[in-house]
Amino acid sequence: MSTGIFGGTFDPIHIGHLRTALEMRALIGLDRMLLIPCGDPPHRENPMTAAADRLAMIERAVADEPSLVADSREIDRGGLSYTIDTLLELRAELGATEPLCLCIGMDSLVHIDGWRRWREFLDIAHIAVAARPGWQVPETGAVAQWLARHRVAEAGALLKAPAGAVFIEEMTLLPISATALRAMLASGESIRYLTPDGVIDYIHSQRLYVQ
Repeated sequence: MSTGIFGGTFDPIHIGHLRTALEMRALIGLDRMLLIPCGDPPHRENPMTAAADRLAMIERAVADEPSLVADSREIDRGGLSYTIDTLLELRAELGATEPLCLCIGMDSLVHIDGWRRWREFLDIAHIAVAARPGWQVPETGAVAQWLARHRVAEAGALLKAPAGAVFIEEMTLLPISATALRAMLASGESIRYLTPDGVIDYIHSQRLYVQ
């Protein structure tokens, strides 16, 4: 079974996350995309909302889409959520031959050399990058050299091997942010149509993001 990983704080999850995950899964031809909320992110401030609530919102968001799966492993593991640990855990579960794809944005790719043990990622998985129109890849430095060795032009290449390639696809990413949704909720504005109704119902029932 070919598997994608789409991680983040998801505080809260919204249609921008969901649409990108769905389009990337379809583009590559993955059997499933795991949406994995981080427990304790090492490179940014802690999420505003408890891990259990962020996971519950994801579960409600993907309830009607079988190809998108809420995965709690980083929360369950505890401690800082390092991508290398998640990749190793999934590779052990999938075996040596199943394709595994880490899906990230161009902003993450540009700074991936700051991630723990990043040079080992391609020994374990592929990396698929969603880029906004007008994107630019690094032209010099360690990431640029790494890309030159591993970048492929076709999404289909990611299903022909279990790991080892980087694929970049320009996508029209929806201009929605979790930060903006939290601000809207705090001021009493409606966020309908920016996230699934099940997520909105959960937010209101648990009184999340209320000042």
